Amino acid sequence: MNKSIRIGSLFGIPFYINPSWFLVLALGMFWFGQQFATLPQVNGVTAAFFGLITSLLLFASVLAHELGHSLVAIARGIRVKSITLFIFGGLALLEKEAETPWESFLVAIAGPLVSFILFGIFTLIQTLFPLPLPLFELCLMLALLNLVLGIFNLIPGLPLDGGNILKAAIWQITGNPNKGLLYASRVGQGFGWLAVAIGILAVLGISEYGSIWTLFIGVFLLQNAQRSAQSALLQDKLENYTAKDAVIPNSPIANQGLNLREFVNNYAIGNEKWRKFLVIDDEGKLVGDIALEDLKTIATSLWTETPLRTLVRPVDEIATIAGDRSLLEVAKLLEGENKQFTVIGENGVVLGLLEKSSIINLLAGEAQVKSA
Repeated sequence: MNKSIRIGSLFGIPFYINPSWFLVLALGMFWFGQQFATLPQVNGVTAAFFGLITSLLLFASVLAHELGHSLVAIARGIRVKSITLFIFGGLALLEKEAETPWESFLVAIAGPLVSFILFGIFTLIQTLFPLPLPLFELCLMLALLNLVLGIFNLIPGLPLDGGNILKAAIWQITGNPNKGLLYASRVGQGFGWLAVAIGILAVLGISEYGSIWTLFIGVFLLQNAQRSAQSALLQDKLENYTAKDAVIPNSPIANQGLNLREFVNNYAIGNEKWRKFLVIDDEGKLVGDIALEDLKTIATSLWTETPLRTLVRPVDEIATIAGDRSLLEVAKLLEGENKQFTVIGENGVVLGLLEKSSIINLLAGEAQVKSA
């Protein structure tokens, strides 16, 4: 989605169009135009015009579907980063996951509900008003398309809305969101393989059901369900660890009782990786940190008589986290503004630093042990 084009915003949510959207717009204009061309007194230009309008209104319906998810998410305190339209529909990117099964269910069901409401609106319009035939056909198409959109998204497998509903249900039953994510991903993979098989049989002319689009949709489902399954397995692993398990070995920690010369000789020289060091007292508790850059403010001739504590910055500027906190929770926190945490153990003793790379190293080490 990195090459997507921003087209505006609503309710503080930026909207983007992926270049793949234009391909579907053109195909939709052609296909819907053919449907209108079969109507009496509709020429080629008029048919193409109605084909374009139908395609645009279909994507407006997809946008409304994603807005349904987004507005419920916002109401539940979840910020929506963006909504992007692409070749297979739309995607609302949320800042974080829902915190409860009920919240997850509400966000998931909102999109299909919007599609069903639009189905009802277009059905009522074509039923209650004496429309010209092309407009009647337009409303009929949009009603059916929204009905299909709502039903298709209720298929109980990720990445579809039905998969998120299934995830919420399993989460509610088991109390474990990762189990819900994993099971819904597996179901999504099953539907993906089914769609791929139907698509291949259709392309080969063996079956009259499906098309090459069925194949493409199947591949899309497979890829995204596989990512969800991998995410669930990763989160399961992270739940088995705590923050102290991912502390960086030989983290940059120095005692405040040192003078600057001792600190430079024993810690800074030959340790160019670190530009900051944590500073602790004699009990191992955090006092603050020191930046190597700040050493320049003190003349080297005074380093021997200047205690390290002189350059220490206060603790309130340092992001700390308890050593017994779930590593999964920590990993989610690292996705925010904080890129590094100081891990504090029992009795306030500093255990060391933790960052995303140290979590990766921990999991890599586990994989090597299992493969040995």
